Amino acid sequence: MAPSFTSELALSMASSLFLPKPLLKTNELTFSARKHTAAIDHLTYNSSFAFAPYGAYWKFIKKISTVELLGARTLGQFLPIRSQELQDFVKLLLEKSHAGERVNVTEELLKLTNNVITQMMFSIKCSGTDGQAEEARTLVREVTEIFGHFNISDIIWLFKNVDLQGFRRRFMDINKRYDSLLEKIISKCEMVRKEKKKNGRRINGDVDDDEEVKDFLDILLDALENEKSEIQLTTDKRSFIKCDFLTAATDTTAIAAEWALAELINNPNVLEKAQEEMDQVVGKSRLVQESDLPNLPYLQAIIKENFRLHPPIPMLARKSIEDFQIGEYTIPEGSLLFVNLWSIGRDPKVWSNPMKFNPERFLKPNESDGLETNIDVKGFSYQLLPFGTGRRGCPGIILAMQELPTTLAAMIQCFNWKVVNPEAVEIKGNDLVDMSERLGLTAPRAHDLVCVPLARCSLVS
Repeated sequence: MAPSFTSELALSMASSLFLPKPLLKTNELTFSARKHTAAIDHLTYNSSFAFAPYGAYWKFIKKISTVELLGARTLGQFLPIRSQELQDFVKLLLEKSHAGERVNVTEELLKLTNNVITQMMFSIKCSGTDGQAEEARTLVREVTEIFGHFNISDIIWLFKNVDLQGFRRRFMDINKRYDSLLEKIISKCEMVRKEKKKNGRRINGDVDDDEEVKDFLDILLDALENEKSEIQLTTDKRSFIKCDFLTAATDTTAIAAEWALAELINNPNVLEKAQEEMDQVVGKSRLVQESDLPNLPYLQAIIKENFRLHPPIPMLARKSIEDFQIGEYTIPEGSLLFVNLWSIGRDPKVWSNPMKFNPERFLKPNESDGLETNIDVKGFSYQLLPFGTGRRGCPGIILAMQELPTTLAAMIQCFNWKVVNPEAVEIKGNDLVDMSERLGLTAPRAHDLVCVPLARCSLVS
């Protein structure tokens, strides 16, 4: 009989590049479940697409997400929203630049991504300093933080019902506040929806109105009301939008843009090359657009290098749904698999000079890196998996790879950056920006990035 791994032993072997590929590719279906915690179960009501078990419900939500919500056609319809929000973001930075005032870039990037996703989801804008907008941004950060913390009650069954670290109290409070916020937003949207029905406008295909652009909530409510749907969604199951879309689409994109800008500030030679590319391809008479992205290879290399050092989700966590063999070992059903993307991105056995921020490695690959010139972020290159891979890969990759590069490109095109570091923070080496991290599902920077933007050009009226 083949030797058997314990779950714990299986976990420890997945930080090398050579094990994730057979585990995530060859045995992808085996590891098609996600690790759950008490916080995840409570905050998602066990109906989250991201954490649902592989099955009929997951496939149904996957279809809605990739085809209806995050498909190319829908994202194309929302392009004017993304463009307008980017213009407003640059305009704010220009005003601060002309006044010589500092900007909390961390907060402004979070507002930008939050404004984009709330308009796409609910056709409303959660902006400004009103309490609802501020609460939404606070909750987004609290959710990703508590999802990334170690809770002893999730690991040791003896303490399952004992709240030793106070996590249960925290996530119950977060859930109550999040549900209250969403209920207010969704109630308003449902009132508008009823008014449309009353006036005869198309809601479920009853009246032809091709000019109407549905938001994510409309599409979800269509599924709730469709009695012929293959899966009947309950009202509670619409709660998956708070973690799968509102939280994920806000926090990860904002954090990725912030890390990238911090790396550029610490590597002025890279920023200068990126600005030269922007000036040659886009110029200084108009703001960069999503359509420019294919013509900006150095920018794309910066994005990949940033993902290597700062993956949006540093640790992929999967769970096996059946026993399987790897070599001479039997891995039992229920084993947890952790793939340390953060560690792989800094492994000298995988990357040459891994701690150096060097976008050129993706333009002129070093043979020691084992890279090809066409390495991408779509889940096929196992040295770089910022969006995961396979069935459980992130469905929002298309939106992220439109919004993130365009946001970073605008910050490169329009500004230089003067850093204002916290007084109590020790800066290591020759860095201008502190690069320490804090705990969380998305490993954000430990301290907010505060800068004075220095305008290179004025492109927003």
